[in-house]
Amino acid sequence: MTLKIGIIGCGGIATNKHMPALKKLTEVEMVAFCDVNEERADQAKETFGTTDAKIYTDYQELLKDSSIDVIHVCTPNNSHAEISIASLHADKHVMCEKPMAKTSKEARAMLEAAKETGKKLTIGYQNRFRTDSKYLHEICSDGELGDIYLGKAHAIRRRAVPTWGVFLDEEAQGGGPLIDIGTHALDLTLWMMGNYKPKYVVGNAYHKLSSTKNAANAWGPWDPEKFKVEDSAFGFITMENGASIMLEASWALNSLDVGEAKTSLSGTKGGADMRDGLRINGEDRGLLYSRQVELETGGVDFYDGEGADPASLEAESWINAIINDTEPVVKPEEALVVTEILEAIYKSSELGEPVFLTK
Repeated sequence: MTLKIGIIGCGGIATNKHMPALKKLTEVEMVAFCDVNEERADQAKETFGTTDAKIYTDYQELLKDSSIDVIHVCTPNNSHAEISIASLHADKHVMCEKPMAKTSKEARAMLEAAKETGKKLTIGYQNRFRTDSKYLHEICSDGELGDIYLGKAHAIRRRAVPTWGVFLDEEAQGGGPLIDIGTHALDLTLWMMGNYKPKYVVGNAYHKLSSTKNAANAWGPWDPEKFKVEDSAFGFITMENGASIMLEASWALNSLDVGEAKTSLSGTKGGADMRDGLRINGEDRGLLYSRQVELETGGVDFYDGEGADPASLEAESWINAIINDTEPVVKPEEALVVTEILEAIYKSSELGEPVFLTK
C-alpha cells in the first residue's frame, strides 16, 4: 500500500522536518505541494516529490485531488484549523504541525471535523519520539514514580528569537515562545503525567526584552518594531485532581538555566528530570538514590549506535497508524488540552486573574 501525500506549506518546518522524514518511507509518495510562494513549492517538488508531482498556490485546488490520502499542514498557526478542517472534509487524513491551532475554539472545531469524517488527525509533537521521552513515559505508565503531583515544563532560551517568517507576528502565530516552544514542553509534561483535566490557570506573558535594539541573538538582532509577541511567559496550572504544573517559556531571558522541550516530575514514589540527560530519583531502604539513564546505545569506537531521529519516528508512526487503522501516538484530544492551557495563560496575563477551565 502506497499512501499519496500532499504538503500544504513548504517553509522551514516542512523542509527541515516533515518532508525529509517522509522521504525515507517506502510506503508514501509526496505527490502535491502547495505554498503561497510558488517557487518554494516547486523547490519542494524537485527535492522531495515524485517526478509528476503537482504544484499549487491554492490549497483548495490541491484538496480536489481525490487520489491524495494524507495532508501535512505546515502553515502559520492562524491557518491550521481552516486547512485541517477542509482537508478532513475532503476525505484526507491530517498531520498538522504544532500547536494544534491558534485558539481552543479552532482546535475543538478540528477535533469535531475528525469525528464527523472518521479521518485520522494528529499534531506534530515529535519530542514524544525522543529516546529519553519514550523511556520516561514507560516509567510513568508503569507507575514507577507513583502519583505524579508536580510537573515542570521547561522551554527556556537565553537569546534565540526566531527572526524569520511570521514568528514575531501575533496575528499569524497567536503568540511567541509560549505557543512556539512552550507547547512542546507542556505536551511532554501532560503526556508523562497522563493527566488532561486542568482546573484553572494563572499566567503572565512579558514584553521585557523585545524592545532591545541590536540585541545579542542566535539569528542576529531582532527588529523591535516587528516584535509583537511576548519574549517570555510563565504559567501555573492546577489540575482537577490537585496536581500542579509549572510552565516556563522564553526566547529571550536573562538566565543561564536554559533548555527546551524538557520536563521535570515529582511523584509519591520517585521523581525524574531531563535537566542533565535523563535522571531518575527516589528513596530505597531508607536511603536516597539517583540514577542517570544511558541514552546512547554505542560504546564501540566509531559507532554511536542505531536509532532514527524523532521526526523520522514520528512520520513512521503516523503512517503506520493510517495503514494499520490504529490511533496515532499524539491524539487530537490531548493536543486540544495543550491549546486550551496556552490560551488560558495568555488570557490570565491579559486579565490579571486566574482563568478557570473546568466545564
